[in-house]
Amino acid sequence: MADGNLANLAQAREDAYATPLAKLNPAQPALFQADTMWPIFERLRAEDPVHYTEEHEFGPYWSITKYNDIMSIDTNHQVFSSEGGITIAEQTEGAGPLPMFIAMDPPKHDVQRKVVSPAVSPMNLQVMEPLIRERAASILDALPIGEEFDWVDKVSKELTGMTLATLFGMPQEDRRKLIYWSDVVTAAPGQGLVDTIEQKMEIFVEYHAYFTQLWNQRVNAPPTGDLVSMLAHGEATRTMEPREYFGNIVLLTVGGNDTTRNTISGSILALNQNPDQYAKLRANPDLIPSMVSETIRWQTPLAHMRRRALRDFEFQGKTIRKGDKVIMWYVSGNRDEEVIDNPNAYIIDRERPRTHISFGFGIHRCVGNRLAELQLKVIWEEILKRFPLIQVVGEPKRVYSSFVKGYETLPVIIPART
Repeated sequence: MADGNLANLAQAREDAYATPLAKLNPAQPALFQADTMWPIFERLRAEDPVHYTEEHEFGPYWSITKYNDIMSIDTNHQVFSSEGGITIAEQTEGAGPLPMFIAMDPPKHDVQRKVVSPAVSPMNLQVMEPLIRERAASILDALPIGEEFDWVDKVSKELTGMTLATLFGMPQEDRRKLIYWSDVVTAAPGQGLVDTIEQKMEIFVEYHAYFTQLWNQRVNAPPTGDLVSMLAHGEATRTMEPREYFGNIVLLTVGGNDTTRNTISGSILALNQNPDQYAKLRANPDLIPSMVSETIRWQTPLAHMRRRALRDFEFQGKTIRKGDKVIMWYVSGNRDEEVIDNPNAYIIDRERPRTHISFGFGIHRCVGNRLAELQLKVIWEEILKRFPLIQVVGEPKRVYSSFVKGYETLPVIIPART
């Protein structure tokens, strides 16, 4: 069962099955915020897994909702291009979409990705793990006992911000700027964080100026191991245009923030909604790696990715036309009954917990996926050392977005220390 309010979910299911199939439109941020999009995906997987929505504020689009179909699209970059953007939303402000390697096709994608990959290599993660653990311990030791607080603010944002600042070679005191800028990138104007496109652009100017200064510092200094230095000195990236550099910074910020932060929050929520699984984890901390993978599947922190058809293409009995927008719904693929047994259940000791599509597939698979898993593993190892229980004491406030599937707030209480 999904974790939305049961009455709202029942109404959402009724609405989803009463709507004419051709009119189904899963890309509704309000449904994701209410956590009531599940019945639409359930119906599409069963009745129309390659589905065309004709009317949408960002234009018509195809929905790919089954696991294996998503893999087919995600790996076919000869037909389905990443150029021009990765979300259903069109970036109409400024000078159009920012260039970034996730929104590029080979060979340019490959050479740019290769520049930053060493920052999250297995060897570098071994070096980072003690630092991540030290910071996780410090964050957890500072939490109040017996008092309600917001887990998103006190824990998820803090650990994610500290790690991102380290990767960028930024001062730790600036870590919250990274979190704020990342949220602004994906925020819809008028939904709380920014009021207008103009305000969003003003914040982008500040964000751009900060990282331009970092580039200027790194390019005039010997190479170091941080991401900005790697881009400034990399053979394939050191001559990139300023907008392309900034586009890659935006990609690395959002990718590094949303996946880890929202899965840390999602793990607390999932374990509270499934107390039998929480008890299982406390009884056997060796299940942490499996629990981490199951949470990443269950949460699916980025709900979709977009491609654009480069030519007419027959796919599963449908004709996708050149120029059509194609949305791969990872959030639906991760609930595909034909691939994942009992997919709506949260089971931390699944036989194959890494069978999920949250990180994408193929050449665009999330470059920092192992870092995300490491942070989640470490924070839970440290949690279990300290707290017998963390209780969710109210409904989470979810993000208004059909792209970022995350949490703005999550109220919790820690009754006691171990």
